[in-house]
Amino acid sequence: MSDAFVSVDVETSNPDLASICQVGVVTFAGGQVVSSWWSYVDPQDYFDPYNTAIHGLTEESAVGAPTFAEVMAELEARLAGGIVVCHAPFNRIALSRATERYHLPPIACTWLDSARVARRAWPNFSGGGYGLTSVAAALGVRFTRHVGAEDARATGEILLQAVNHSGLSISEWLDRVGRPINDTGPGRGIAREGNPDGPLAGDVAVFTGALLLPRKEAAKLAAMVGCNVEESVNKRTTLLIVGDQDIRRLAGHEKSSKHRKAEHMISSGQAIRILGESDFCHLIKADESYVHKVPNSRPAADRWRRR
Repeated sequence: MSDAFVSVDVETSNPDLASICQVGVVTFAGGQVVSSWWSYVDPQDYFDPYNTAIHGLTEESAVGAPTFAEVMAELEARLAGGIVVCHAPFNRIALSRATERYHLPPIACTWLDSARVARRAWPNFSGGGYGLTSVAAALGVRFTRHVGAEDARATGEILLQAVNHSGLSISEWLDRVGRPINDTGPGRGIAREGNPDGPLAGDVAVFTGALLLPRKEAAKLAAMVGCNVEESVNKRTTLLIVGDQDIRRLAGHEKSSKHRKAEHMISSGQAIRILGESDFCHLIKADESYVHKVPNSRPAADRWRRR
């Protein structure tokens, strides 16, 4: 799946979510903003003083502005068929309610909530404090609140930081936000520090693909020989251990997202070695003394030895 996505933010004139009075859309591709568009919208409704106090928009803002029905073609062109990111469900529901009010078909797209992403990417946001302003401030994302497409840009930049921080691609985040915050999922929850006396001390290993051993056992053995084990490819990664079946696949689209990311980082100058599981098991065999230092590691090591 492409790394392109669209970020959207709306403001409403009153508590009715269909009363959209401003909309901003920012398109990202390759980790950068490629286009930005925003418009005032005539909500054909009243402006509640409470809403105005939040975003500063008034009836004067709507004078001469197009109605939601009139900006729908622009929204359709920018959002349809893509991944659309918003921070919290307010924006998604507001767009849905506005299309209902004007008897318009809903925009066919895939929604991703960056607030749900932030709660899973950074533990300090898991229980609260994950509003757009708070998350942006913590991550150093600067923007002017409620102005044009600024909220949408900040939302997109938060998602990009989550991708870089976690090593999960945007398509993988679509799956991750559907699981509980503390759900580690298959192959996760394996991070650990390596034995400082091991022969591979200082290396940072990441696993991907179908391995002979369960991930946690493989991670334990990697740590035993010195590797710090992490769950995603990042700037610290020096070793990517790939299941033998997976490493034999030559077509790029068949490789895991971790494998593709590692290759991209290698092409950008990062020193990452990609090893098949069989090759890595020979590194484990190279110094059997470390196997004996880890309780209950013999069965796992023996399984790799028999390969």
